[in-house]
Amino acid sequence: MAGISAVRGDITSLRAERSFRERLDIQRRIVLVAAASMVLMVGVLMLFIAWQGVQLFVASGATLDQVFNTDWAPDDTPPSFGLFPFIAGTLGVTALAVLISTPLSVGLAIFLSEVAPPWARRIVQPALEVLVGIPSVVWGWLGIVILVPFLRTQLSALGFTLGFSWFAGSLVVSMMILPTITAVTYDSYRAIPLEQRTASLALGTTRWQTIRHILVPAAMAGTLTAIVLGTTRAAGEALAVQMVIGNRPVMPTGITDPVTTLTSQITLDMGNTVLGEPWNNALWTMGLVLLVFSMFFVFLVRRLNRRRGIAA
Repeated sequence: MAGISAVRGDITSLRAERSFRERLDIQRRIVLVAAASMVLMVGVLMLFIAWQGVQLFVASGATLDQVFNTDWAPDDTPPSFGLFPFIAGTLGVTALAVLISTPLSVGLAIFLSEVAPPWARRIVQPALEVLVGIPSVVWGWLGIVILVPFLRTQLSALGFTLGFSWFAGSLVVSMMILPTITAVTYDSYRAIPLEQRTASLALGTTRWQTIRHILVPAAMAGTLTAIVLGTTRAAGEALAVQMVIGNRPVMPTGITDPVTTLTSQITLDMGNTVLGEPWNNALWTMGLVLLVFSMFFVFLVRRLNRRRGIAA
């Protein structure tokens, strides 16, 4: 009887093990299908944007001279689809916003991770989450109501005669991307093992020397990733920027000038054009340019991390 019971127990354990393996295999298949679906969706989306983006040249017959210039006149005869003012505006607004936001974001992340007492962290972190949840239209409305009048009345001597300007757009966007850069950078610092901090302090270094020489290099990959995420969001922001930059399709000459961006022009003109006409195809070409920008930023951060010997 004891032998029969042992055999039954072995059979039961084998069945349980096989059932567990079958469930694990099903879970792996589900995860694999989900990952493959995501890759497929991204690939299809990129192909669709690329196909629509080249229709300006393929279907509408636009020449390179009509597209790569500074004159935006899509309703003229012959039309001109100069993208340079929009590209320059996008790069200018994005670069200035990142320059303003990055030092503040990285400094705030270091403060929260390494310096701030627990009570300060409990206050600042929810505040950052609230900032992330503020809609773009609210940021734009605050820019119109507060920032633009301030620039026009208080800084008119510096050239802000209208208030709507490149600087206004960059300042609004910098506030929008600050929580994103801060959150990702903060996570990269908290992911550093505690042993690295204690080992550095045990060698006699101060807390600030540990931050500068140990933690900052160790968290560089995460910091660069945070900056790229903030940059791509800044480049893709439309509504808030559109409300404060003036939307003038000319080449910018200074941060006090009204400018426009790729996203702003797309949102302004998409509802006034017909799918398939040259003007509409030019807007799709702007979307393709934005996609190329995003891919370039991702490639750049991976290349920088690879040079540093860090796996992105």
